Amino acid sequence: MNDTEKPSTSPNGQHDDEAQNHVPEEKDLTSHTLDPGTDDTQLEDSDNESIGHSQDIVAGDNEAPDLETLSRVSSGPPYTVFSPSLKRWIVAMNCISAFISPITANIYFPAIPALAKDLGVSIGQINLTLTTYMIFQGLAPTFFGDFGDIAGRRPAFIIAFVIYLGANIGLALQRNYAALLVLRMLQSGGSSGTIALVYAVVADIAPSSERGKYMGIVGAGLTIGPALGPVIGGLLSEYLGWPSIFWFLCIVTIVWIIPYILTVPETGRKVVGNGSIPPQGWNMTLIDYIRFRRQARNRRSTQVRQKIGFPNPFNTLAVLRYKDMAMILFYNAALYIGFMTATATLSSQFADIYHYNDIQLGLCYLPIGCATTVASVCNGYIADWNYRRIAKKLGVGLDRKRGNDLKGFPIEKARLQLVYPLVIAGAIVYIGFGWALHYETHVAVPLVLSFFVGFCVTGPFQVLNLLIVDLYPEAPATATAANNLCRCLSGAVATAVIQYMIASWGRGWAYTSIALLFTVLSPCLWVIQKYGPGWRAERIEKMKKAAEMREAKMKAKGNATIDQSNGIVSRT
Repeated sequence: MNDTEKPSTSPNGQHDDEAQNHVPEEKDLTSHTLDPGTDDTQLEDSDNESIGHSQDIVAGDNEAPDLETLSRVSSGPPYTVFSPSLKRWIVAMNCISAFISPITANIYFPAIPALAKDLGVSIGQINLTLTTYMIFQGLAPTFFGDFGDIAGRRPAFIIAFVIYLGANIGLALQRNYAALLVLRMLQSGGSSGTIALVYAVVADIAPSSERGKYMGIVGAGLTIGPALGPVIGGLLSEYLGWPSIFWFLCIVTIVWIIPYILTVPETGRKVVGNGSIPPQGWNMTLIDYIRFRRQARNRRSTQVRQKIGFPNPFNTLAVLRYKDMAMILFYNAALYIGFMTATATLSSQFADIYHYNDIQLGLCYLPIGCATTVASVCNGYIADWNYRRIAKKLGVGLDRKRGNDLKGFPIEKARLQLVYPLVIAGAIVYIGFGWALHYETHVAVPLVLSFFVGFCVTGPFQVLNLLIVDLYPEAPATATAANNLCRCLSGAVATAVIQYMIASWGRGWAYTSIALLFTVLSPCLWVIQKYGPGWRAERIEKMKKAAEMREAKMKAKGNATIDQSNGIVSRT
């Protein structure tokens, strides 16, 4: 069956004139196969009926349907009501916001000598600001990820970028080392907080069958930053002085945040469902106001507003309780070590070997940066293709409008099949890169190899990022934050010791050891592919039981409140 065929439908659920609730029953993915006895008229009627259903989320209930629940059966509501053009706009704005965090970390590098001179401190003291930046880069998403899953993506984005904007203004004006240290941490907290959100937004608007291409585009924003950052930073620092770097970041932030506040809608599925539930308060944009202005103002007057508590970073750590998630995050961190050690040492090694200046060193990042961008976009489209290929092989039809339930579908296999060849090729070119530096070959050799390092080493963890969102749809921002925390902590350790490894072992063996690290650990991917579906089913069952228990407690609490109110009325 091709992807354009519609599955058979049957009316399902209850109609409510006010909320139009529709809670589809959980079915296996194979239930989406087409019934030969169903004619086109029935299909059309069922589709028209299902469009009228919208998943109403009671704000007082902390639980909401997960990302696939809205699309479990063909008669359910569409996965998202956002138009294709609006989805492209949302993804484009997310790509830009994803670009801001990594460029902030790397644009700072060329200005380190000038900052040390102007502030009267040593290079080592300035390097301490890099360490504190990476610490907050790992911690910030744990707060913003949990907050974004509860309160919505828009509030989290807005708060993060307001903090980031204020920090940049302070950094441009400060002339004191203590202020630099504190504001740099604040800048990291604002910019890095969005890392967990950008992938979560993609999960909000795209079902698993077409999620890869959108995540690839957003991932391109994350990967191009490290390449362009040093180039832009070197040019600004050389010709306009180091404060211009932070003024440049202020301008970029303002240019982004104004259209975001005005036009990018809320996508958090615990807030607006599939986009059909009108947002409230700061979750609403000008577009939302226009979309919902004709609806009765009291449509949701009976709905209790959701209470938003302080973000709990331990929810991020809770992701590591699950075997499949822990193994994926662990291996993704190993791959990130390979990428970070290559990029962190590239400038220092090229300066020692080829004696380049700051601008030339910045340009040397272009091959690896371009490769990571190409890898992110290409692997996104290939991931979608492999998903369709396996679905076709299993005889499963793809519902592009409503998405498919992943129950019974080997999503681990669909994603991880792309990783194996990249890991092998990445290890080979990584070792070659190290020995090219060791023998101090012509500069073209390590530059070409750095391109393939960028493509083959970052390609796998882009695919793994996609799998993380697939496996943890109920809180994708929290899962992404856990991934970022593991990567940043491992990257911080790796960048702290790589120079000592190079000094002790030599360039060739130092890079070879890193390549062997992520190669030796790669069999855990096979373990995830083989046992992951069972672990996933076990986790979903536990979550389902926990949700039922919470729902029962809330109903009991509500009944007790009603009984108490009735008692008061009867006494009066």
